[in-house]
Amino acid sequence: MPFHQFVLKVHGRCNLDCAYCYIYRSPDTSWRDRPARASATVMRRTAARIAEHVTRHRLPRIRVELHGGEPLLTGPDAVVSYVREVRDAVPAACEVTATVQTNGTLLTRHTLDRLTAAGVRVGLSLDGGRADLNARRTDHAGRPSWPAAEAAARLLAAHPAPYAGILCTIDVTADPLDVYESLLELCPPGIDFLLPHAHWGAPPPGTAREERPGRHRPRPTPYGDWLAAVFDAWWDAGRLRTRVRLFREIAALLLGLPSTAEAVGLSPLAAVVVDTDGAIEQVDSLKSAYPGAPATGLDVFRHGFDEALRHPGIAARQLGLEGRAAECRSCPVVRVCGGGNYVHRYAPGSGFLHPSVYCADLERLVRHMADRLATVTSGSEASTRLL
Repeated sequence: MPFHQFVLKVHGRCNLDCAYCYIYRSPDTSWRDRPARASATVMRRTAARIAEHVTRHRLPRIRVELHGGEPLLTGPDAVVSYVREVRDAVPAACEVTATVQTNGTLLTRHTLDRLTAAGVRVGLSLDGGRADLNARRTDHAGRPSWPAAEAAARLLAAHPAPYAGILCTIDVTADPLDVYESLLELCPPGIDFLLPHAHWGAPPPGTAREERPGRHRPRPTPYGDWLAAVFDAWWDAGRLRTRVRLFREIAALLLGLPSTAEAVGLSPLAAVVVDTDGAIEQVDSLKSAYPGAPATGLDVFRHGFDEALRHPGIAARQLGLEGRAAECRSCPVVRVCGGGNYVHRYAPGSGFLHPSVYCADLERLVRHMADRLATVTSGSEASTRLL
């Protein structure tokens, strides 16, 4: 499976110090040895490598995600330049969807206008739609990010054309309906609820450490319960108030469609990262596992993206069911949960061939959604056969 999503690091530093950050509070500190920002040379070479990959595999469309750190630390120009380099390099027939993911604290009307004119969508990272729900998102002096982030959210709501939606990392101690309703007040076109990056060596916040990785039963499911509560509010609303990506992905999988997200399903990995120095890396979530976990030893100056496809870490994530643990392969919900996010399967000393540390939570959510869907959809027979 060729890469269809290219995560391009514009800036390698961040103006926030979020309590759960999987980059700057992870075992991997490689960001310290990399340049703060991507140079024009890195941008041009990356664009050429993307064009090479697009041409070789005749890709009709790709996604370019501009990330950091905080990609707007130096304003919109670097983001716009990177996107322009890619669009100029790829064949004219290839559609490039570009999105910058920002904490919102530096998003001004001028910046938004520049991004909109360049055809760049804007995604926000928030923990909720109020100050108290964003208490974990402070700057390096401990000052709250919410006032500036709220202004960005209101700005996007007033100018929705480039608004890509909100990424929200779950805080299991927060009331799920309070978080969901407060986010809806910011009028996002979509919300993506993310499980905190955790694994068997560093279990999720609010849960007890298991002695060994595996499909433990019975077990509390605080994250599954949290998400099930939000799903019910979303499903019972009577009208689509916003898209919730995780729920749409699971519903599609229950009805026999392929997944398009890394968090669930068995579709092959199709994303790759280029860091500020041109290093080709696996996805950033791996930084929470161990030092050097995302590294491939490749870079855009000496290697093409096809060489990254042959890297063992990436190849392992394109194996489908065969790349899952034996416990997962025999599980009735594996074709929906997909074993969970790859890094959530990690256990120190034995690697990634395990069920997710969120295994019970995922099964709780999948079964709950299957029960709800089975009462109203013509595809209920497919979902009940699966489970």
